[in-house]
Amino acid sequence: MSALQTILLTLALLSFSASLASAAPKMVRQFDHWGLFSYKSGGRTVCYVLSVPVKEDPVGVDHGRNFFLIAPKSGASGAYYPQAVMGYSVKPGTTIDLAVDGKAFAMLPKDNVGWTRQEADDSRVIAAMQRGSDLSIKATSRRGTETRYTYSLKGVSAALKQAAACR
Repeated sequence: MSALQTILLTLALLSFSASLASAAPKMVRQFDHWGLFSYKSGGRTVCYVLSVPVKEDPVGVDHGRNFFLIAPKSGASGAYYPQAVMGYSVKPGTTIDLAVDGKAFAMLPKDNVGWTRQEADDSRVIAAMQRGSDLSIKATSRRGTETRYTYSLKGVSAALKQAAACR
């Protein structure tokens, strides 16, 4: 298992372990910078994709564990939602600013996790990611540290295609 796969698996297990207590996620396949993970829920296999930043700023700051994932919406066949998971609590009253090749979206945080402001933006963000090359995130920690993350989008389309075929 590569270092990236190990990181992705660790992050995936940490993020979903509380909600999936009896069904730990497993790495299915790596697609460049994106990993495909699956877990069992109610007798079904559920798949999601996840990546870690290729760059974190500012340098010299403990960023914690940051990742971005695209997971299936419950009860919505074929629909997915993007989610930013920060390694720290985000400052209340701020947004997590997301950009895909310059196209801006805002995510509303709850503690350390951010979702799009409007559900209709979910598919727009994912479509932009599938066409784009870089995803960037800006956020401010509860302590006021301004942070920036860059994710490569190489592999996201292939990973999502495989997630849609997951059984």
